[in-house]
Amino acid sequence: MTVKHPLRLLIFSLMCLSGGVSPCPAQENRDALTACAKIAAAAERLQCYDKLAGRSTPAVSADTLTDTTVKDTPPEQKQTVMSRHWDLDPASRKHTFVLRPYRSNYLLPVAYNSSPNQDEHLDVDPGGRAQFNEAKFQISFKVKLWEDLLDKKIDIWMAYTQLAFWQLYNTPFSSPFRDTNYEPELLVNFRTDYDFLGFKGRLLTLGLNHQSNGRSLPLSRSWNRVTASVGLERDKLNIFLKTWYRIPERESNDDNPDITRYLGYGELNAVYYWEKHRLAATWRNNLRPANLGAVQLEWCFPLPFIPGDRFSGYIQYFNGYGEGLLDYYTSVNRISAGFMLKDW
Repeated sequence: MTVKHPLRLLIFSLMCLSGGVSPCPAQENRDALTACAKIAAAAERLQCYDKLAGRSTPAVSADTLTDTTVKDTPPEQKQTVMSRHWDLDPASRKHTFVLRPYRSNYLLPVAYNSSPNQDEHLDVDPGGRAQFNEAKFQISFKVKLWEDLLDKKIDIWMAYTQLAFWQLYNTPFSSPFRDTNYEPELLVNFRTDYDFLGFKGRLLTLGLNHQSNGRSLPLSRSWNRVTASVGLERDKLNIFLKTWYRIPERESNDDNPDITRYLGYGELNAVYYWEKHRLAATWRNNLRPANLGAVQLEWCFPLPFIPGDRFSGYIQYFNGYGEGLLDYYTSVNRISAGFMLKDW
Protein backbone atom coordinates (compact mmCIF):
# COMPACT_ATOMS: atom_id res chain seq x y z
CA MET A 1 0.00 0.00 0.00
CA THR A 2 1.40 3.40 -1.03
CA VAL A 3 1.75 6.09 1.65
CA LYS A 4 1.07 9.64 0.38
CA HIS A 5 3.08 11.35 3.12
CA PRO A 6 6.44 9.55 3.43
CA LEU A 7 7.98 12.38 5.48
CA ARG A 8 5.35 12.07 8.21
CA LEU A 9 5.83 8.25 8.13
CA LEU A 10 9.60 8.67 8.55
CA ILE A 11 9.13 11.07 11.48
CA PHE A 12 6.72 8.72 13.17
CA SER A 13 9.11 5.74 12.66
CA LEU A 14 11.99 7.70 14.20
CA MET A 15 9.76 8.51 17.19
CA CYS A 16 9.07 4.83 17.59
CA LEU A 17 12.76 3.92 17.43
CA SER A 18 13.66 6.57 19.98
CA GLY A 19 11.03 5.32 22.42
CA GLY A 20 8.81 8.38 21.95
CA VAL A 21 5.84 6.16 21.02
CA SER A 22 5.23 2.80 22.56
CA PRO A 23 4.35 0.22 21.47
CA CYS A 24 5.26 0.44 17.75
CA PRO A 25 3.93 -2.47 15.79
CA ALA A 26 5.19 -1.69 12.28
CA GLN A 27 2.30 -2.85 10.12
CA GLU A 28 -0.32 -1.39 12.48
CA ASN A 29 1.34 2.01 12.44
CA ARG A 30 1.74 1.98 8.68
CA ASP A 31 -1.98 1.28 8.24
CA ALA A 32 -2.92 3.98 10.74
CA LEU A 33 -0.67 6.55 9.07
CA THR A 34 -2.10 5.66 5.69
CA ALA A 35 -5.62 6.18 7.06
CA CYS A 36 -4.63 9.60 8.43
CA ALA A 37 -3.08 10.58 5.11
CA LYS A 38 -6.35 9.92 3.30
CA ILE A 39 -8.25 12.53 5.38
CA ALA A 40 -8.93 15.56 3.18
CA ALA A 41 -9.57 18.18 5.89
CA ALA A 42 -6.30 19.58 7.21
CA ALA A 43 -7.51 20.07 10.80
CA GLU A 44 -8.93 16.53 11.03
CA ARG A 45 -5.80 15.03 9.41
CA LEU A 46 -3.55 16.79 11.94
CA GLN A 47 -5.78 15.59 14.77
CA CYS A 48 -5.39 12.02 13.49
CA TYR A 49 -1.57 12.31 13.51
CA ASP A 50 -1.64 13.87 17.01
CA LYS A 51 -3.71 10.95 18.25
CA LEU A 52 -1.21 8.46 16.85
CA ALA A 53 1.61 10.43 18.48
CA GLY A 54 -0.11 10.25 21.86
CA ARG A 55 -0.96 13.96 22.17
CA SER A 56 -4.06 14.45 24.31
CA THR A 57 -4.85 18.02 23.13
CA PRO A 58 -4.83 18.59 19.37
CA ALA A 59 -2.90 21.68 18.31
CA VAL A 60 -4.41 23.48 15.33
CA SER A 61 -2.36 26.33 13.89
CA ALA A 62 -3.79 29.29 12.01
CA ASP A 63 -2.68 27.97 8.62
CA THR A 64 -4.48 24.63 9.18
CA LEU A 65 -7.90 26.21 9.78
CA THR A 66 -10.43 25.20 7.16
CA ASP A 67 -12.82 27.52 5.37
CA THR A 68 -15.64 26.02 7.43
CA THR A 69 -13.94 27.09 10.69
CA VAL A 70 -13.68 30.70 9.47
CA LYS A 71 -17.29 30.79 8.33
CA ASP A 72 -18.52 29.52 11.70
CA THR A 73 -17.06 32.57 13.47
CA PRO A 74 -19.93 35.00 14.09
CA PRO A 75 -19.39 38.38 12.38
CA GLU A 76 -19.21 41.55 14.46
CA GLN A 77 -22.68 43.07 14.89
CA LYS A 78 -23.06 46.38 13.09
CA GLN A 79 -23.90 49.27 15.38
CA THR A 80 -27.26 50.94 14.74
CA VAL A 81 -27.73 54.69 14.33
CA MET A 82 -29.63 55.01 17.62
CA SER A 83 -26.96 53.03 19.47
CA ARG A 84 -24.20 55.22 18.09
CA HIS A 85 -26.03 58.48 18.84
CA TRP A 86 -26.79 57.58 22.46
CA ASP A 87 -23.95 55.18 23.42
CA LEU A 88 -26.30 52.27 23.99
CA ASP A 89 -23.82 49.44 23.30
CA PRO A 90 -21.23 48.87 26.07
CA ALA A 91 -18.50 47.73 23.65
CA SER A 92 -18.52 51.02 21.70
CA ARG A 93 -19.33 53.66 24.32
CA LYS A 94 -17.41 56.95 24.14
CA HIS A 95 -17.90 57.78 27.82
CA THR A 96 -18.39 61.30 29.13
CA PHE A 97 -17.64 64.82 27.83
CA VAL A 98 -17.57 63.95 24.14
CA LEU A 99 -19.36 66.56 22.01
CA ARG A 100 -21.65 65.02 19.40
CA PRO A 101 -24.74 65.91 17.32
CA TYR A 102 -28.17 65.99 18.96
CA ARG A 103 -30.86 67.09 16.50
CA SER A 104 -30.11 67.80 12.85
CA ASN A 105 -27.48 70.41 11.96
CA TYR A 106 -28.34 72.14 8.71
CA LEU A 107 -28.21 75.32 6.63
CA LEU A 108 -31.11 76.13 4.29
CA PRO A 109 -30.21 79.18 2.15
CA VAL A 110 -33.54 78.87 0.36
CA ALA A 111 -36.52 78.75 2.76
CA TYR A 112 -39.65 79.92 0.93
CA ASN A 113 -42.79 80.54 3.00
CA SER A 114 -45.97 81.11 0.99
CA SER A 115 -47.81 82.50 4.04
CA PRO A 116 -45.48 84.75 6.08
CA ASN A 117 -46.79 86.26 9.31
CA GLN A 118 -48.35 89.68 8.70
CA ASP A 119 -49.29 90.36 12.32
CA GLU A 120 -49.30 94.13 12.95
CA HIS A 121 -48.16 93.57 16.54
CA LEU A 122 -44.73 92.73 15.15
CA ASP A 123 -44.32 96.21 13.64
CA VAL A 124 -41.97 97.11 16.50
CA ASP A 125 -39.31 95.91 14.10
CA PRO A 126 -40.96 96.55 10.68
CA GLY A 127 -37.77 96.27 8.65
CA GLY A 128 -37.23 92.74 9.89
CA ARG A 129 -40.73 91.41 9.35
CA ALA A 130 -41.21 88.01 7.76
CA GLN A 131 -40.64 87.80 4.03
CA PHE A 132 -41.52 85.10 1.54
CA ASN A 133 -37.94 83.93 1.27
CA GLU A 134 -35.29 83.83 4.00
CA ALA A 135 -32.56 81.48 5.25
CA LYS A 136 -33.04 78.97 8.02
CA PHE A 137 -30.40 77.07 9.98
CA GLN A 138 -30.10 74.90 13.07
CA ILE A 139 -27.16 74.05 15.35
CA SER A 140 -27.68 71.22 17.82
CA PHE A 141 -25.29 69.20 20.00
CA LYS A 142 -25.20 67.16 23.20
CA VAL A 143 -22.68 65.90 25.73
CA LYS A 144 -22.83 63.11 28.29
CA LEU A 145 -22.23 64.41 31.81
CA TRP A 146 -22.55 61.21 33.84
CA GLU A 147 -22.44 57.59 32.80
CA ASP A 148 -24.01 54.59 34.58
CA LEU A 149 -25.63 56.57 37.37
CA LEU A 150 -25.89 54.47 40.58
CA ASP A 151 -24.27 51.61 38.62
CA LYS A 152 -27.46 51.32 36.56
CA LYS A 153 -28.13 51.71 32.84
CA ILE A 154 -28.76 55.43 33.33
CA ASP A 155 -26.88 58.32 31.67
CA ILE A 156 -27.17 62.07 32.25
CA TRP A 157 -26.90 64.30 29.16
CA MET A 158 -26.97 68.02 28.45
CA ALA A 159 -28.19 69.23 25.04
CA TYR A 160 -28.46 72.55 23.26
CA THR A 161 -30.33 73.51 20.07
CA GLN A 162 -30.41 76.88 18.29
CA LEU A 163 -32.84 77.50 15.44
CA ALA A 164 -32.56 80.75 13.46
CA PHE A 165 -34.62 82.47 10.78
CA TRP A 166 -32.31 84.83 8.91
CA GLN A 167 -33.48 87.60 6.56
CA LEU A 168 -30.48 86.92 4.34
CA TYR A 169 -31.96 88.67 1.30
CA ASN A 170 -33.23 91.74 3.17
CA THR A 171 -30.11 93.77 2.32
CA PRO A 172 -31.76 97.22 2.70
CA PHE A 173 -32.24 96.38 6.40
CA SER A 174 -28.74 94.82 6.84
CA SER A 175 -29.99 91.20 6.60
CA PRO A 176 -31.21 90.82 10.21
CA PHE A 177 -32.06 87.69 12.14
CA ARG A 178 -35.85 87.78 12.30
CA ASP A 179 -36.11 85.19 15.08
CA THR A 180 -33.68 82.96 16.99
CA ASN A 181 -34.81 80.17 19.32
CA TYR A 182 -32.54 78.95 22.13
CA GLU A 183 -33.28 75.55 23.65
CA PRO A 184 -31.09 74.04 26.42
CA GLU A 185 -32.09 70.67 27.90
CA LEU A 186 -31.11 68.32 30.72
CA LEU A 187 -31.82 64.67 29.84
CA VAL A 188 -31.86 61.46 31.88
CA ASN A 189 -31.54 58.43 29.58
CA PHE A 190 -32.55 54.94 30.65
CA ARG A 191 -30.98 52.35 28.33
CA THR A 192 -33.63 49.70 27.69
CA ASP A 193 -33.90 46.42 25.79
CA TYR A 194 -37.39 45.05 25.17
CA ASP A 195 -39.59 43.99 22.24
CA PHE A 196 -42.74 45.90 21.29
CA LEU A 197 -44.82 45.16 18.17
CA GLY A 198 -41.77 44.06 16.20
CA PHE A 199 -39.64 46.99 17.42
CA LYS A 200 -36.79 46.98 19.89
CA GLY A 201 -37.22 49.47 22.73
CA ARG A 202 -33.77 51.02 23.24
CA LEU A 203 -34.30 54.29 25.06
CA LEU A 204 -36.47 56.01 27.65
CA THR A 205 -35.69 59.70 28.28
CA LEU A 206 -36.92 62.16 30.89
CA GLY A 207 -35.93 65.80 30.50
CA LEU A 208 -36.19 69.43 31.55
CA ASN A 209 -36.52 71.78 28.58
CA HIS A 210 -36.36 75.56 28.30
CA GLN A 211 -37.07 77.35 25.02
CA SER A 212 -37.04 81.10 24.40
CA ASN A 213 -36.13 83.67 21.76
CA GLY A 214 -34.33 86.13 24.03
CA ARG A 215 -36.43 89.12 22.96
CA SER A 216 -38.15 91.83 24.99
CA LEU A 217 -41.93 92.42 25.00
CA PRO A 218 -43.97 92.35 22.84
CA LEU A 219 -41.69 89.99 20.87
CA SER A 220 -40.66 87.86 23.85
CA ARG A 221 -41.54 84.14 23.70
CA SER A 222 -40.60 81.43 26.23
CA TRP A 223 -41.80 78.31 28.00
CA ASN A 224 -40.49 75.51 30.23
CA ARG A 225 -41.40 71.83 29.96
CA VAL A 226 -40.95 68.43 31.53
CA THR A 227 -40.50 65.96 28.68
CA ALA A 228 -40.61 62.20 28.25
CA SER A 229 -39.75 60.20 25.13
CA VAL A 230 -39.33 56.60 23.98
CA GLY A 231 -36.91 55.43 21.28
CA LEU A 232 -37.80 52.35 19.20
CA GLU A 233 -35.90 50.78 16.31
CA ARG A 234 -36.39 48.04 13.74
CA ASP A 235 -33.79 47.46 11.06
CA LYS A 236 -33.30 50.88 9.42
CA LEU A 237 -36.37 52.52 10.95
CA ASN A 238 -36.21 54.66 14.10
CA ILE A 239 -39.34 55.85 15.92
CA PHE A 240 -39.42 58.49 18.67
CA LEU A 241 -42.57 59.17 20.69
CA LYS A 242 -42.33 62.35 22.75
CA THR A 243 -44.71 64.09 25.12
CA TRP A 244 -44.42 67.05 27.46
CA TYR A 245 -46.03 68.97 30.29
CA ARG A 246 -45.69 72.74 30.38
CA ILE A 247 -44.52 74.07 33.75
CA PRO A 248 -47.07 76.73 34.76
CA GLU A 249 -46.00 80.39 34.99
CA ARG A 250 -47.53 83.38 36.71
CA GLU A 251 -49.91 85.19 34.40
CA SER A 252 -47.91 88.41 34.67
CA ASN A 253 -44.76 86.62 33.40
CA ASP A 254 -46.35 84.46 30.71
CA ASP A 255 -45.43 85.76 27.23
CA ASN A 256 -47.43 83.09 25.41
CA PRO A 257 -50.19 81.58 27.59
CA ASP A 258 -51.86 79.76 24.68
CA ILE A 259 -48.75 78.07 23.24
CA THR A 260 -49.95 74.53 24.02
CA ARG A 261 -53.07 75.22 21.97
CA TYR A 262 -50.83 75.39 18.90
CA LEU A 263 -47.94 73.07 19.82
CA GLY A 264 -50.02 70.52 21.69
CA TYR A 265 -48.61 68.02 24.16
CA GLY A 266 -46.49 65.69 22.08
CA GLU A 267 -45.11 64.62 18.71
CA LEU A 268 -44.19 61.53 16.68
CA ASN A 269 -40.91 61.38 14.75
CA ALA A 270 -39.98 58.62 12.28
CA VAL A 271 -36.61 58.30 10.50
CA TYR A 272 -35.76 55.74 7.81
CA TYR A 273 -32.19 55.18 6.54
CA TRP A 274 -31.92 53.82 3.01
CA GLU A 275 -28.37 53.42 1.66
CA LYS A 276 -27.01 57.00 1.78
CA HIS A 277 -30.43 58.60 2.06
CA ARG A 278 -32.32 59.70 5.17
CA LEU A 279 -36.11 60.09 5.09
CA ALA A 280 -37.89 61.62 8.10
CA ALA A 281 -41.34 62.77 9.13
CA THR A 282 -42.51 64.60 12.25
CA TRP A 283 -46.19 64.90 13.18
CA ARG A 284 -47.63 67.07 15.93
CA ASN A 285 -51.28 67.51 16.92
CA ASN A 286 -53.03 69.36 19.72
CA LEU A 287 -55.69 66.60 19.91
CA ARG A 288 -58.49 69.16 20.00
CA PRO A 289 -61.49 69.74 17.71
CA ALA A 290 -59.72 72.79 16.27
CA ASN A 291 -56.76 70.94 14.73
CA LEU A 292 -53.74 73.24 15.02
CA GLY A 293 -50.96 70.70 14.56
CA ALA A 294 -48.00 70.53 12.17
CA VAL A 295 -46.15 68.15 9.89
CA GLN A 296 -42.52 68.27 8.76
CA LEU A 297 -41.09 66.08 5.96
CA GLU A 298 -37.34 65.70 5.29
CA TRP A 299 -35.13 64.14 2.65
CA CYS A 300 -31.33 63.97 2.88
CA PHE A 301 -29.41 62.70 -0.13
CA PRO A 302 -25.76 62.37 -1.22
CA LEU A 303 -24.02 65.18 -3.12
CA PRO A 304 -21.67 63.77 -5.78
CA PHE A 305 -19.93 67.12 -6.38
CA ILE A 306 -18.86 67.52 -2.71
CA PRO A 307 -15.82 65.39 -1.69
CA GLY A 308 -16.03 63.28 1.45
CA ASP A 309 -19.09 61.96 3.19
CA ARG A 310 -19.83 64.60 5.82
CA PHE A 311 -22.43 66.75 4.05
CA SER A 312 -25.70 65.81 2.38
CA GLY A 313 -28.23 67.67 0.32
CA TYR A 314 -31.32 68.47 2.38
CA ILE A 315 -34.91 69.32 1.47
CA GLN A 316 -37.40 70.18 4.22
CA TYR A 317 -41.15 70.84 4.03
CA PHE A 318 -43.08 72.30 6.99
CA ASN A 319 -46.81 72.93 7.22
CA GLY A 320 -48.65 74.03 10.34
CA TYR A 321 -48.06 75.88 13.59
CA GLY A 322 -45.02 76.29 15.81
CA GLU A 323 -42.15 76.28 13.34
CA GLY A 324 -40.58 79.12 15.34
CA LEU A 325 -41.46 80.78 18.64
CA LEU A 326 -42.06 84.33 17.39
CA ASP A 327 -45.06 83.41 15.23
CA TYR A 328 -46.01 80.04 16.74
CA TYR A 329 -49.71 80.98 16.37
CA THR A 330 -49.48 81.50 12.57
CA SER A 331 -49.80 78.65 10.08
CA VAL A 332 -46.66 78.29 7.96
CA ASN A 333 -46.33 76.62 4.58
CA ARG A 334 -42.60 76.46 3.84
CA ILE A 335 -40.37 74.52 1.44
CA SER A 336 -36.61 74.76 2.05
CA ALA A 337 -33.44 73.44 0.43
CA GLY A 338 -29.82 73.37 1.49
CA PHE A 339 -27.24 71.22 3.25
CA MET A 340 -27.12 68.98 6.30
CA LEU A 341 -24.15 67.82 8.35
CA LYS A 342 -24.43 64.04 8.00
CA ASP A 343 -24.59 62.20 11.33
CA TRP A 344 -25.54 58.61 10.42
